[in-house]
Amino acid sequence: MVNIAVLGYGTVGSGVVEVINTNQEIVNKKAGDEINIKYVLDLRDFPGDPVEKILVHDYDVIVKDPSVDIIVEVMGGVDPAYKFVKRALLMGKSVCTSNKELVAKHGAELVAIAEENNINFLFEASVGGGIPIIRPLKTSLTADDITEITGILNGTTNYILTEMAQKGSAFEDVLKVAQEKGYAERNPEADVEGYDACRKIAILTSLVVGEHVNYEDIHTEGITKITKEDFQYAKAMNASIKLLGTSKKIGDKFYSMVAPFIIGENHPLVHVDGVFNGIFAHGNVLDDVMFYGRGAGKLPTASAVVSDVVEAASHLKENIKTIWSEEEAKLGEFSECKNKFFVRMKDKGLDDDQMMDIKKAFGNVLYVKAPTVKDELAFITDFITEGEFAQRIQSFADVYSVIRVDL
Repeated sequence: MVNIAVLGYGTVGSGVVEVINTNQEIVNKKAGDEINIKYVLDLRDFPGDPVEKILVHDYDVIVKDPSVDIIVEVMGGVDPAYKFVKRALLMGKSVCTSNKELVAKHGAELVAIAEENNINFLFEASVGGGIPIIRPLKTSLTADDITEITGILNGTTNYILTEMAQKGSAFEDVLKVAQEKGYAERNPEADVEGYDACRKIAILTSLVVGEHVNYEDIHTEGITKITKEDFQYAKAMNASIKLLGTSKKIGDKFYSMVAPFIIGENHPLVHVDGVFNGIFAHGNVLDDVMFYGRGAGKLPTASAVVSDVVEAASHLKENIKTIWSEEEAKLGEFSECKNKFFVRMKDKGLDDDQMMDIKKAFGNVLYVKAPTVKDELAFITDFITEGEFAQRIQSFADVYSVIRVDL
């Protein structure tokens, strides 16, 4: 029998208990042993819930019990999760987590502690919810030099952008609906400002590079400035707007960022809509590969956590190698990264100097028209570095919108 303890009985924690109880026979068979939930830790009480019989409020009860082999951390946040997880690993207990904040900040350290103690720190559910992406990067794609990994990594923002595209709604109106449906938190900042996607692309990039990528070094923009007019232009280009977390290898450096992109109909992520996530990777041997599915939610995320529990149970006292050193990865300078840019600004009408100024600043550009938008001038630049674009756009007044383009 393999005893596990679940830290946190919220959405994901209750889902983990449900998945194990529902698929007990399948889980046991794949683990090669009986998985038994011995404890659930939470500050709250749950009268009438079957979990009440195994509920504890003191972490010491769990971590000091030598019969507990695996700890499932699904509390979220860094404190006290980091202290709990580190202590468990140091005491020889494997840990499975869905906590992207914890993994993004302390993943390299916790992986090293697990290796030193010949146990495991597993985090499949920290990126992409129920989509298998961490394990494929660690195992299936190890023969390749991964030169790009790009994803729609946040279901909340993807739902909002999909609704704006399909219904022509304003950002604020769709956000309210998303909150009513439970897709967005009451405080949606982590999602809509891109912080959640940033942590996830940092984790993926760390695994690709094999060194620790500090998410604070990644340029991050959210979707709060995207308007329904932007989507009208995108529609005119047979394109859509998606919040992408992306890392691309150029030369010997990776350039990482999170930002809205206008992507064309041939882009592999263009039809990833609603609350779904999609992750695209390119390898020098494999070429292109896509991972698609529900990126969040109680049962999809819990399914990924339980898959890690099965993996850990199958490798008790046997470390599964994860190449992620504590050495800080050196990303390419954001200002040197090259992109195309879509720009909307006030149309000065018969002022020929406006187009001359645009050509002087950006060279030959592609002008774009949206039949339903009036009194605006919109264009797409050729490739230009982020630093050069930021400097040159400053000379223009009445700029309504700037979005990167991958058509």
